[in-house]
Amino acid sequence: MIYIIMPVIFIAGIIAIAFEDALRINKAATAIGMSVLLWMMVLADGTNMFNMNGSEMLETMIKNIPSFSELSVSEQVYKFLEFSIVESLGDVSETLFFVLGSMAIIELVDSHGGFEIIVNSITTRNKRKLLWIISFLTFFLSSLLGNLATVIVVVALLRRIIGERADRLIFAGMTIIAANAGGAWSPIGDVTTLLLWTGGTITVLHQVTQLILPSLAMMSVPLIYTTFTFSKDAVCKSPKQEKQDPFLAKIDPRFKRMLLVTGLISLGSVPVLQSLLHLPPFMGILLGLSIMWVMTDRRWTGRMIPVIQELRVQRVFSRIDVPTVLFFLGILMSVASLKTAGHLGQMSGFLDSVMPSPEVISLVLGVTSSFLDNVALVAGTIGMYPLAAAGPFMTDGNFWTFLAYCAVTGGSILIIGSASGVTVMGLEKIPFGYYLKKFSLLALLGYFAGAAVYLLLF
Repeated sequence: MIYIIMPVIFIAGIIAIAFEDALRINKAATAIGMSVLLWMMVLADGTNMFNMNGSEMLETMIKNIPSFSELSVSEQVYKFLEFSIVESLGDVSETLFFVLGSMAIIELVDSHGGFEIIVNSITTRNKRKLLWIISFLTFFLSSLLGNLATVIVVVALLRRIIGERADRLIFAGMTIIAANAGGAWSPIGDVTTLLLWTGGTITVLHQVTQLILPSLAMMSVPLIYTTFTFSKDAVCKSPKQEKQDPFLAKIDPRFKRMLLVTGLISLGSVPVLQSLLHLPPFMGILLGLSIMWVMTDRRWTGRMIPVIQELRVQRVFSRIDVPTVLFFLGILMSVASLKTAGHLGQMSGFLDSVMPSPEVISLVLGVTSSFLDNVALVAGTIGMYPLAAAGPFMTDGNFWTFLAYCAVTGGSILIIGSASGVTVMGLEKIPFGYYLKKFSLLALLGYFAGAAVYLLLF
């Protein structure tokens, strides 16, 4: 009975996460509570679950650890579950430390006004030209900063450039699509691609070379259509200029540039370090953070002005979105509990029996990610399909590569389908119906256009 209830709880939790605004319950609280409850259920009924479903890893432990076989069946199951929790937490921690480090780097650059350099470099106010500049800037920036951080930066940029709210909403909608498209072809562009990369399912060079063109196609369809909603000579009205923070104004522009470049290099070099030195991604990102930590400490130590002290890394950590990190912890540990109990293995068998090909599974999961959390979907999929030596489920196989595209870009179909969409929705107060009417169909057409490009090429 407990075994049957577990997936029901998981689905209910995912639905609650999707409607967190209506329920007024933070998604992190739901995810953390769900993960603890699921592991409690596994521990409470572990013996029955393993008798019913079995476990290859449990059988391996019995064979390879002599003292293990001397324990009773219930003790064996408990020991294995204890081992599974520790192993799962170890795998999840790699992702969490990467997310935490990248958030700190981006916040550090932003707090010093580093992104102002990008803002000041955009001089055109022609709506059509500006739309293309913003879209491509978002597309490439999200491959380095991640789509969530990118939309925060770009929305702040739009507020400094575009005065009319009606125009800004159109740009914001296009920003969501471009950010998710850009996040799909980079291993650090989205949490789901990060999960696929750290899980060993895809490699950096393969992902970039095979998904950049489908991702461009996905963005181009809505971008071309949206361009013609503006007249050829339409110009954006500038917003009222706000006074610049006097302390930010005093920061040496060369130091701002240095921090921006160092931050971008720190993020962009993570895949390179992993490929060349096999350095885990979280260690690469922490290396970049430590370098920037030294730079800022050397700059501001001894300057006891309170506002300047807010620029130091220890203060930056207080502004990081910790609930988001805890949300990832809850989701990934919840999926790990279902994998340990055997649910994901059964689900993969069911999907194989009803879906004609792995590519169709990826395509359906992508559409599903428009209303269910794509982190949970991808984490669950990784648990369902072990890496194979050959075929579509091998490292860099078609299933995993296509899933990276589908899971990220599918989140653009609805504004609640991705973290970047929900973030922009909150920042610009975009109504759900507005995005549904203006962009959902365009995003869906772009999604299938990019999928067609991938399937035709590969």
